[in-house]
Amino acid sequence: MRRHGATLVAISIFAGAAQIAACAKPYHEENERYVFVATNINLPYWQEAQAGFLDAARALGVKGELIGPATYDPDAEVGMFRRIVEQHPAGICLSAARPEVFQAEVDKAVAQGIPVICVDADVPDSKRVLYIGTDNFKAGRESLKRMAALIPGKGNIAVISIPGQRNLDDRVAGVADALKNFPALKLTKILDDKGDARSAFDQVSELIQKKEKVNGIICLEATGGSGAAEALHRFNMEGKLPIVAFDNDPETLDWIDRGVITATITQKPYVMSYYGLKFLDDLHHNAVHQFKDWRTALAAPMPTFVDTGTVPVDKNNLKIYREALAAHAKPL
Repeated sequence: MRRHGATLVAISIFAGAAQIAACAKPYHEENERYVFVATNINLPYWQEAQAGFLDAARALGVKGELIGPATYDPDAEVGMFRRIVEQHPAGICLSAARPEVFQAEVDKAVAQGIPVICVDADVPDSKRVLYIGTDNFKAGRESLKRMAALIPGKGNIAVISIPGQRNLDDRVAGVADALKNFPALKLTKILDDKGDARSAFDQVSELIQKKEKVNGIICLEATGGSGAAEALHRFNMEGKLPIVAFDNDPETLDWIDRGVITATITQKPYVMSYYGLKFLDDLHHNAVHQFKDWRTALAAPMPTFVDTGTVPVDKNNLKIYREALAAHAKPL
């Protein structure tokens, strides 16, 4: 009898706990949605970022999506950002093509209680909550340091970038700062490829045809490296003009394997977007309890800058790097 009574008590406790759990409000709303707005999203870089964002969404049990123009188009990206704000999602990650055109838009979103986190490219003068991504100034310094080891004595360097894009301008500033330690090197050209490998190919080809004095090429955005390498291959200059590229586009890694690109400074877009969504989720739910509500606090209960770091890759560690990369599905 005593055992039977104990069993009845256990069943009652279990049933009561189940009833309470059934009545409790779920932590995440049924249609809780987070959006990542970026630019030039057909690049492999953004496919990797999308994978991180969607993996975080699945882990949390929320909806997530990455949107943006298929080319470098700041105006189109701003238009998409405005439309997403009108839909009032739970949070937005943003990689801003140009900070000056996004500042007011970010401020409007935050004023409506929508947390905005900048990922990869910052809008530092806006009311965005935090920036997560590469320390781009430091990455620019690393690119120049790598190039300096490849040029004996004096040399002129050409840089491929997209002037006006904040994260790339910071990399150029890092290159310029690092030159102070290598007075024999000079930055003589800044080429704007607008995020297009074909444009990089055309401009580097022109430098070669005009016999301009260039001893090394530093590419500070994802597509420039493969474009520059293709130009060197066309003019049979493999190994004669060192290239230090940026990011881990498959074409860039292939050109390293073929000995045309010497090294690349790779970022961690998966890591940026994965933690970007998790930070947004914490903000939306006021999960960090330093303040009652992040929207009314003098400062958000978050770090203001998260440096996700870089990984230099060259022919010596290319095989290990490739084997370590996870396979990610391409966007639909």
